[in-house]
Amino acid sequence: MKQILSLTAVVASAVSAVAAQQQPFAYPWSSSATSAPNPDSYKFKWPVKRVAVIGTGVGGLIAYRELTENGYEVDIYERDNLPGGNWHYTDETPVDAPIPNAPIAVGDFVPSLPPDGVKLPYTEEYEEGHVAQQYRRVHRAPKPVWASLKSNAPAPIQQIRETPWPKGTEWELPHAKLARYIRAFASWHGVNANDGNPHAFYNTRVEHVERSETGWSLLSKELVKTEANTTRATWNKRHYDAVVVATGRYNAPNVPAIVGLEQWNERFPGKITHARAYRRPEEFKDKTVLVIGAATSGGEIAREVIQHAKQVYVSVRPDRFRGPHFPLDVFLRRLPPNITLIGEIKTCSDPGSGIETSEIHLVNGTVFSGVDHIILGTGYRYTYPFLPQYVNSSLGTNGTLPREEGYTQPLITDGTHIRSLYLDAFYIPDPTLLFINANFGMQSFTFAEFVSLAAAKVWAGKADFPNTAALWEWYDKAVVDRLGYGRQFQFYGAERTQAALRFFVGWLNEAATKYGGRQIDNLPADNAEVSKIWVSARFANPDHGSNFPSNLVPVVTPDIKVDGSEAWAQDWVYSDWW
Repeated sequence: MKQILSLTAVVASAVSAVAAQQQPFAYPWSSSATSAPNPDSYKFKWPVKRVAVIGTGVGGLIAYRELTENGYEVDIYERDNLPGGNWHYTDETPVDAPIPNAPIAVGDFVPSLPPDGVKLPYTEEYEEGHVAQQYRRVHRAPKPVWASLKSNAPAPIQQIRETPWPKGTEWELPHAKLARYIRAFASWHGVNANDGNPHAFYNTRVEHVERSETGWSLLSKELVKTEANTTRATWNKRHYDAVVVATGRYNAPNVPAIVGLEQWNERFPGKITHARAYRRPEEFKDKTVLVIGAATSGGEIAREVIQHAKQVYVSVRPDRFRGPHFPLDVFLRRLPPNITLIGEIKTCSDPGSGIETSEIHLVNGTVFSGVDHIILGTGYRYTYPFLPQYVNSSLGTNGTLPREEGYTQPLITDGTHIRSLYLDAFYIPDPTLLFINANFGMQSFTFAEFVSLAAAKVWAGKADFPNTAALWEWYDKAVVDRLGYGRQFQFYGAERTQAALRFFVGWLNEAATKYGGRQIDNLPADNAEVSKIWVSARFANPDHGSNFPSNLVPVVTPDIKVDGSEAWAQDWVYSDWW
């Protein structure tokens, strides 16, 4: 039996030392470190020439640009019919979120594989009808964007540096404008859906990615409606030297483990929905709505629904995490006074004749009823169904495996975080597998450029890259710095983001001097001032958050000062809506 170790003791023994220093985590080879390359650098097992990029959101498109401009042959895959990632809005909603959660290995979708033994490419056709429509709906996965959604980051920060917004662009960006902006960027680089690029595969979901002796085998499935009014599925397999995963963080809905919620969902179908299916508030006219969760989506949906609903309750849990994160008060201060805040839900009682007569019990002992609809603003889980070999749900949140032959180091355990990544990007056991924009608390429209350029240089041998032992050393320090695994493990925040960017600039520019290739500039210094102005306007708080209640932010951390000032405000706008 393979040994499962506990991370708790390791983290506990080192937290005190980290807390005493109170400095942002030091990135390797940063400006404070020696500029000499590691004499025992990583040796790749094969040359990297052909690369697959999965996803045409902003991260995937930037990766495509950097890799193609550095001479790689790149194919890009997108399950939807247009680029844009989560900013591609449609009125069509995703299928209902499973209650309880689906197993994390298939939290987003169950891979669809061709029959055993068939020759690829392999094609099947289905008669058009409701089943075929649902088939395509699951395949493309409509995005969690609602009709009135606007970005919560200002335009000067939420932009691709190659294509800045025109002068005079309003800072608050509607989702439709962001979607057009991303599609224009895709067109500029010839990979929009109508560009006829043979290397761009739209309506094509990646079903399985597997290591081979000399690279990666990628199985894909294209699903399209034909002119003959049928739905055609085509499976194909291609070989790549490296794979870039840019599928985003919002594919697998997270459903809280509330006792009785499953029974309510069975008894009252359509009355409990995840926030990803929300589109417009008018459907809740004169209803009593319970929103569970008050963070990004839950809080903003509640603000909108209260304009039409009879009553809106918002259930929040205590903000118990002691490390750097988005404090709960950031979100709560945006709720209008006619919304009723309630505490954490303990149970949903045995369902009655209707949802409105069934009782909800809170942890504090309060019992209430009269709810017509429940919206789960409870976030998402990390999941990559096409990489099942790197999922180990038996480890839970904190379990680990020995780092020795015979043990596959996981990417996913419980879905709250991603593991085994150097710089939150390179899979340490095989750095030809790369993840783009897997973190939050940073700005994906710019951060992806640094990671993508790093991969382009590293895979070409034009940037020094640490050996495996050094990669794990960095990772272990990061785990301690972030207070262990959990849902805040991928959080960056302003100071950690700035430290990361300083490292990338120093590393990549040193590589350009040594090996040739382009250099990269850091983000504009005035971004911090833009953030302050934006937050002051958005929260009507000229002190930038200096009035944090002591019970919410009582600790000194690299991202939040003792008085709660300034740092949190920048952290907020460094996060995307999604």
